[in-house]
Amino acid sequence: MSLGLAFVAGLSKPMIRESGWENCPFFKMEDDHELVGDCTTSNFTGIISVMDPTRSWAARWLRIGRFVPGCYTLAVSEMLSEELRATCEEIRVQYIPPKRI
Repeated sequence: MSLGLAFVAGLSKPMIRESGWENCPFFKMEDDHELVGDCTTSNFTGIISVMDPTRSWAARWLRIGRFVPGCYTLAVSEMLSEELRATCEEIRVQYIPPKRI
């Protein structure tokens, strides 16, 4: 099984194409399968499982305290495309690029 990882939300999830991405509904990935490839990567480091993001200190430290429960990456090694970064900016979604590429 390969994991997909959303650049914006950092959630690791194997069934993106069918159900979309709960943390990024504005991308409508369940309707656009090409967008799934643009918004996901398998190039990441570490995974953390979060059952209750609102109560987890680790979730707050990773800035995922408002996201849905699930498995999240600790670090992403790629950057979201310029076009998708512009989309995030237009809809006022903060995109934080990786510290190291």
